[in-house]
Amino acid sequence: MERRWFSSYPEGVERNVDVEIQETTVVDFLEDTIKASPDHRAIVFENESYTYKEFGQIVRRVASSLQDQGVKKGTRVALMMNNSPDYVFSYFAILYAGGVVVQNNPMYKERELGYQLTDSGSELLIIEKSLLDGLEGISDIVSKIIVARADDHPKYDTLKKLINLGSEDFEPVAIKPKEDLAVLQYTGGTTGVSKGAKLTHYNLAANVIQTDEFVGLQTEKQKEKLLNVLPLFHVYGMTVSMNYCIYLQSTLYLVERFEPNSILELLHNEKITMLPGTPTIYVAVNSAKNIEQYDLSAIHTCLSGSAPLPTAVRDRFCELTGANLLDAYGLTEASPVTHCNPITGESKPGSIGIPIYGTDCKIVDLEEGLTECKPNEPGELIVKGAQVMEGYYKRDDETEEALRDGWLYTGDVAYMDEDGYCFIVSRKKDVIIASGYNIYPREIEEVLYEHPNVTEVVVCGIPDAYRGETVKAFIVKKDASKDTEEDFIAYSKERLAKFKIPSQIEFREELPKSKVGKILRRVLIEEETSV
Repeated sequence: MERRWFSSYPEGVERNVDVEIQETTVVDFLEDTIKASPDHRAIVFENESYTYKEFGQIVRRVASSLQDQGVKKGTRVALMMNNSPDYVFSYFAILYAGGVVVQNNPMYKERELGYQLTDSGSELLIIEKSLLDGLEGISDIVSKIIVARADDHPKYDTLKKLINLGSEDFEPVAIKPKEDLAVLQYTGGTTGVSKGAKLTHYNLAANVIQTDEFVGLQTEKQKEKLLNVLPLFHVYGMTVSMNYCIYLQSTLYLVERFEPNSILELLHNEKITMLPGTPTIYVAVNSAKNIEQYDLSAIHTCLSGSAPLPTAVRDRFCELTGANLLDAYGLTEASPVTHCNPITGESKPGSIGIPIYGTDCKIVDLEEGLTECKPNEPGELIVKGAQVMEGYYKRDDETEEALRDGWLYTGDVAYMDEDGYCFIVSRKKDVIIASGYNIYPREIEEVLYEHPNVTEVVVCGIPDAYRGETVKAFIVKKDASKDTEEDFIAYSKERLAKFKIPSQIEFREELPKSKVGKILRRVLIEEETSV
């Protein structure tokens, strides 16, 4: 069957949803790059710089040390770090040793981190020194803690020690790409319980190849300078920045956090060619003071994900740089990229684009998910391709719901026009997306329900000009005279990562409910969006 989006494909992209993508791994990408470009700069971070030869040597040393610590094929090793070379070294060392990377948000509190370590069965944790404070109980969950970004530590081994003790003669473990897990990437759920998406080595490598085949028409191996401002623990930064850059045998410029002035300096001074990001990043660049002083003309390819990209933002950024800024779509369960506007041809305002190379897509009815919708008729967006996860770890029921006959049911309500472009209408799930982070209301609600002065609470996402969405909590108090908005926000700060903390609290005498007593979250969202 001819897919209607094929007519919009860039010239040279194969028009086949069932294409057999090479069975390989991101470890193979790194090995190929080391052989082809050993002296090429691999990573630049602040005052540090590493060639691919040096990168490979460090990774091998860490991998051999991890194996000495008991890591073998299938061992879960958790990472918790801000962006840094140590993150990249640790990630690849775990894969070299045969382990499974369990990525954790460095903003997590002990409660959040402890759940994911326990659920994943993580045996080791490699954690940045600055993040250890307040996480004392974690040592009871994992058998060993290794401290990164530190010269020494009084209690634990450091990553630097592992590098010094390791052997460069290390041989990678034999991997079956389509069978062996590479990453457990945790995503939340509408029930408030995080789920580990099982991403195989093949999933990760395939999505890099798919992305390159579809959007890499202007890239050249060994020539790109990719500036990563995305968190590497997030599936987007992992694939579209880190793994893709290594596949391109090019230079990855890392920053720990986004700061507009320093980013502009890097773009200007280093002649950066690629800048994956989120709408908030492009808004910040567009709005920077003295923007005309910077030469941004080297940038040629940018992907925007995690939230809708306003047309005015895209047009202004393209005007400033001359780059292609492509609105894209993905989800953790798909490694993540499934859709993107084409790099040549029409880029439709408000659209997430068309299915990328080797990806099939349908819009199906919302009730049973079986009947394909007509053009422009809303339904659930479902996708199929080599990038789709194996399933959820230890969540068979939820796997069966999300994966049916090879199709991944995204939970997003969308429509597809006559040209195959898809447009997100809303979400079946209640997930909030703020500055690219997925936030699940149930988790915040459960924390607030523990407050002694809460009778009922519901959390939802409301529009925000900068973050896309922000978190708002509606609370019915037991005693209306006690506890202010500031009190509840302070309470949340002690128990939740910064990006999950409600920015607004509204007190109500009662919450809207259905006839059977279910709180109607959607009514509150409609009230907020209709103002």
